[in-house]
Amino acid sequence: MDRLKKMSKNTKSNLITYGIAAAAFVIMQTLISTGNISSLLEGLMVPLCIYVILAVSLNLVVGFLGELSLGHAGFMCVGAFASSFFSKCMRHVITIDGLRFFFALLIGVAVAAVFGIIIGIPALRLKGDYLAIVTLAFGEIIKNLVNVLYIGKDSNGFHFSTKDVMSLNMEADGTVIVNGPQGITGTPKDSTFLIGFLLVLVTLFVVMNLVNSRDGRAIMSIRDNRIAAESVGINITKYKLMAFTVSAALAGAAGVLYAHNLSTLTANTNNFGYNQSIMILVFVVLGGIGSIRGSMIAAVILTLLPEMLRGLSDYRMLIYAIVLIIMMLFNWAPKAVQWREKYLTFGRKKKEAVK
Repeated sequence: MDRLKKMSKNTKSNLITYGIAAAAFVIMQTLISTGNISSLLEGLMVPLCIYVILAVSLNLVVGFLGELSLGHAGFMCVGAFASSFFSKCMRHVITIDGLRFFFALLIGVAVAAVFGIIIGIPALRLKGDYLAIVTLAFGEIIKNLVNVLYIGKDSNGFHFSTKDVMSLNMEADGTVIVNGPQGITGTPKDSTFLIGFLLVLVTLFVVMNLVNSRDGRAIMSIRDNRIAAESVGINITKYKLMAFTVSAALAGAAGVLYAHNLSTLTANTNNFGYNQSIMILVFVVLGGIGSIRGSMIAAVILTLLPEMLRGLSDYRMLIYAIVLIIMMLFNWAPKAVQWREKYLTFGRKKKEAVK
């Protein structure tokens, strides 16, 4: 009976989360179709979906596995460039935009998952700050490797170089696909708000079902007490690698969405650097570690806020900083936590009394 109650409670919580995402999509889509939203905010709809996917997927590692990862932007970078490379090469072969994007999405997710496994196997043997340093190094290495990579194509096939375009030694009619620091240009702009919303739903479905499954309970037991989990026969390496790989794959999906929302894709510091990983971590921390709904809301608020305050040029970042402080205090200050627990307990007791 208790198990059925718990299952119904989890199902109800999941449906509320889906409902919040669906309601936000319907409201924004209505505002866009009626012309009641500026072009600037309309252009932020796809980035909003990207940051929600990144925040929710990182929360799987930070919140539920209990490990600090700072390489999320690196997995996003891998997925973005792998999918963009595929779309650029296959643009005249697969002429149906939706089908081409679907294959690009699969490739981006798969490549990011493979990198997640490659990095996860050695890195997850580390703990705390050491893991954070290794994942941070991975993100920076990937970004710098992409910046020195040149790939071209002619009738003889693909040519690779890490020096310059001339070192590719292509024929005169050859095409440069990846041009070092200039990245990839001409990626089909297949990303839409609808596709972003569908990927958000897929991310929520994957993460919430994993968390509420037997595997998810094993992952959380590792977070709570690694020694106790190992003593009852839980395979620590298996479950840590599972959470890390799923998180990396979802970050790759966000990268695919990002790459196909821009005409030019470059691996600069703003897109895939250290600051991007920190910003995603800020979404997770401010939304509440282990709170999927909180990660969604924090990602939306902190992405929209700087643009909505752009008119207040002199005070924009000051207000943004104040909002960050307020959110941090609300989520983590002991008095605020006590107040929230008291309020929620009171509401729960009142409902039980009514029943």
